[in-house]
Amino acid sequence: MMAASPIESLTSGFLYNIELFIVTLLLSLPLGLLITFCSMSRFRPIKYVTKTFIWIIRGTPLMLQLFVVLYAPGLMLGIPMKSRFTAAALAFVINYAAYFSEIFRGGIESISAGQYEAGAVLGMTKSQVFFKVVLLQVVKRIVPPMSNEIITLTKDTALARVIGIPEIIMSAERFTKMGLIWPLFSTGIYFLVSVGILSLLFGWIEKKMDYFRV
Repeated sequence: MMAASPIESLTSGFLYNIELFIVTLLLSLPLGLLITFCSMSRFRPIKYVTKTFIWIIRGTPLMLQLFVVLYAPGLMLGIPMKSRFTAAALAFVINYAAYFSEIFRGGIESISAGQYEAGAVLGMTKSQVFFKVVLLQVVKRIVPPMSNEIITLTKDTALARVIGIPEIIMSAERFTKMGLIWPLFSTGIYFLVSVGILSLLFGWIEKKMDYFRV
């Protein structure tokens, strides 16, 4: 069986990066919103526990969290993590949900209370005011910081290599050990292209929302 060429190996490795990116994005966004509501809860135990969780996740390196998620279940509970990709996805989802939650919270709290009061005067319920008046303003305000986090996520997926996920940089390293340096530098092209596509997408989204002045 013929060995895969560098390009085939890099492309195959980058598919792991893309898969981890998609899984993280799909799960961390709704989880982040849930964490936001908990951190804004009037029930203090939930609020303080949530804020402590966010503080711990944002205050420790993602690399450390990858190791903890991979090894802690086996060492502490006797239930080893069977899939390294699952461990990576879980660590990324938890990490980015914490960051997204703070972006959501900032967007929601940036809306003045007067808009809720105006809606109440017009006979609207709080939920109607939120979904029909406030939500679009929140979305517009969080698009720039959210796009920065999502672009960072694209590059952070390379950290999965530390727990043995054969993503693109790990794939390139195999060829570096054989004396080929260009595959390692070529990994940058994959990331530059993906980041470029995301930048264009978020730029388009921001322009589409220009009509909504806040």
